[in-house]
This record gives sequence, C-alpha cells and structure tokens, in this order.
Amino acid sequence: MNRRSIVGGALVACWAGAAGGTGGHETPPMKRGPQPADLDKADFHPSALTLFVIRHAEKPDDPALGPGLTSRGEAHKHSLVLRGWQRAGAWATLFGSECHRADYPTPDIVFAANPNARPTEDSLVSRRPYETIEPLCQKIGSGPIVDFGIGDELAMLNAACEKRGVVLICWEHNRIGDAILPELARSQRIPGLPTKWDDARFDVALRFDRPRSDAPWSFRQLFPRLLAGDSNIPL
Repeated sequence: MNRRSIVGGALVACWAGAAGGTGGHETPPMKRGPQPADLDKADFHPSALTLFVIRHAEKPDDPALGPGLTSRGEAHKHSLVLRGWQRAGAWATLFGSECHRADYPTPDIVFAANPNARPTEDSLVSRRPYETIEPLCQKIGSGPIVDFGIGDELAMLNAACEKRGVVLICWEHNRIGDAILPELARSQRIPGLPTKWDDARFDVALRFDRPRSDAPWSFRQLFPRLLAGDSNIPL
C-alpha cells in the first residue's frame, strides 16, 4: 500500500468518525435548506442571530506539518494538512453535538469561501475554508453556502446577517481581520474585538450575539482547545 493510500484512508476515517459516516470515500450528498434551531419561542425574537467566525484549519506553511492533502489523500497546495483535517473533525464534534450547546450551539446555516473561485491573486485561492467545515456539514446534514469567494466578504456578510438562528462563517484569516470584523462592528465599539488574526492561530471561535436585527452585538472570544498545543490566549 502506498503512502497516499494510507494518508487518504486516515483522512477519510477521521472525517467519517466526526461525521458519523461509514469511512468509505463516497459520502451521501449534503442537503440544502437548513432547519432552524429548536429555541424557546417565548425568549426568542424572530430576528435573533448568533454568528460564529472561525478561521480555516492548518495549512502547509510549516514543512513539519507535511503537505496539503485533499480528503482522499491527494497532494494539493491549497488544501489542509493532516493536523488541519484533525481540527476539522474536532470542530464537527464540538458544533455537531449537544454536549457544548450553551457556548457552541449547532449552526443552522454555514458559510464558507467558495473553493472553486478563481481570484486574480493566487494567495486568495483556498479550498481550506470549505474543507474545514465539510465534516461538520456532513454531520448535521446541511450543505454550506459557498456563493461567495475570498474578496466577496461584504456580499457574504449581507447574506449572513439576514439570517436568523445560528450562523457559522469559515474564512481566510487575513480577510477576517481586514474585512469581516470591521464590517460587523461598523460604528459599534466592541470591547475585545481583534484588529487582526494571528498567523499562527487556528484555535479560536469568535461569537457575536444580538437579540434582534436592530440591536448591537455582544461579543466573546472562545477557546475550545480542541487539539494538543491549542491556546486560551485572546487574539
């Protein structure tokens, strides 16, 4: 058995374990049309929104982490490394279970940067946001919205903020700091809101809550410490 087969098998096993799958290469198609969270209607305004922003998982910057790999174990420079796939599975377990619902409720809707977009700059090409949430979407049975590429953050946020319930966005870290966070804050001063995303950090979830569409955001940085070496230090 060659190395690619071994690695590919490990990736699929990790993905299937997190998603509750069978471990085979072929997985059932993900459904569109997410269902609203089961929330107490007495305490829930129709336009209430919880919005999570996470960075895609680990990428092939450090030679010690190995090459980028697709879920089939095929080398791809714009894909996650093995540790990134482990993190993707860990995110799926965290957001896809009832055990941590108070801090990490299961998303009703997931947005990820379009993995097939072809921006003019190679640095903006990435399959990693989609790959990071692929196991989670498989677990919850709802396909991600991938209508927007890296560089289309304003349009993506306009769509995301029109939703209700729980929305998760997985994106490229520089664009989170430069475009997504400033646009979410606008004129609101949000204590603790990062101004950039540390290049070395893949382990943080940013949570925004508002009780209705015209209310200000409340904000928290969350540190689930999913993998060995993860930190609880704010960005």
